[in-house]
Amino acid sequence: MLFDIFRNSKFGIRYFNIVSHFLAPGNENLIVSSETTYYNCTVMQESDTPIQENNPAKVPLPESRQDDEGSWFDFFRFALLAIIIVVPIRAYVVQPFIVSGDSMIPNYHDGNYLIIDEISYRFEKPKRGEVIVFRFPRDPSTFLIKRIAGLPNETIQIEDDTVTIINSEHPDGFVWNQGVITATGKKTELTMTLGEDEYFVLGDNRNESADSRLWGRLPGKYITGRPILRLFPLTDIAIFPGRWPETANN
Repeated sequence: MLFDIFRNSKFGIRYFNIVSHFLAPGNENLIVSSETTYYNCTVMQESDTPIQENNPAKVPLPESRQDDEGSWFDFFRFALLAIIIVVPIRAYVVQPFIVSGDSMIPNYHDGNYLIIDEISYRFEKPKRGEVIVFRFPRDPSTFLIKRIAGLPNETIQIEDDTVTIINSEHPDGFVWNQGVITATGKKTELTMTLGEDEYFVLGDNRNESADSRLWGRLPGKYITGRPILRLFPLTDIAIFPGRWPETANN
């Protein structure tokens, strides 16, 4: 005979399972029983898997906190992506440059915001007439902007505002078409011969420019790049600002 008896106790529900079995004649009242006590009201699911109250399920975070954590994750992910993209571009491709001073008037003015192409000169040599940004040889922490007048292995002669270039193609020299400049109005006489990978640079505003006339040759290793875009002022946005016609780059 099998029967179940349930009764309450102060610790929970005590469950008795009593099984009576007649083992042999004369032992009719011998009972084999088992007793199991469940404390804290253990609950059984349909799958018979117990879920204990002393091991509670995770409590979900409030929505506002979840949103905050998601926003911070998105922010850091965006910042990391920006660093991965911008740093190599900034270091090896382009960089911003702000013109300081009047040495390049009328083509560049104080405060002009430029984007400098740093990669082109890794694959080609600078050309005459191109405007370049470079580190000042006497103080490499300082950047200057000038225009290339003389190329490697050439001789440059300057008399007043006239620049004459002597090279293997023009042994008798030719007067460089300087484009638009602000003349000095001063007496100037100078002759300089350049070596391998040396350049002669001038400011477009001769009166206000400290350039190769004053401090000499520019080694090519100091050249950073060339302006490809002027973004400010907004009324003067231009691509390759101050670029001269190809006929000027003899």
